[in-house]
Amino acid sequence: MGKEENFASMEQELRRGTVVLCVLWRLERPMYGYRLVRSLMDKGIPAEANTLYPLLRRLEGQGLLRSNWETSGSKPRKYYQVTPEGKAVRARLQEAWEATVKSVRRAVVEREEEGE
Repeated sequence: MGKEENFASMEQELRRGTVVLCVLWRLERPMYGYRLVRSLMDKGIPAEANTLYPLLRRLEGQGLLRSNWETSGSKPRKYYQVTPEGKAVRARLQEAWEATVKSVRRAVVEREEEGE
């Protein structure tokens, strides 16, 4: 594997957990899958439908999302929305994310201050 492939793999690992947090926040209001993909991409979060849909199904299976088919429009769409349990998990993930960011910043700043 070349340097670019290695970097891409590492970057993907870094983003993997953050996508769950972003999805739980973006689905505060009902949204169908393709709109969610666009919404995340508009916010700078790379998301592809072929990876997002399995995530939505998994989160729904865990009780963190619920879905509802809307068939009144020209095209049937499955809308997803965060559940109360999903909101509770989201709050805990948000706290964990913020603690992680602080720890990483401390590690980087301390390294720089130590002259490494």
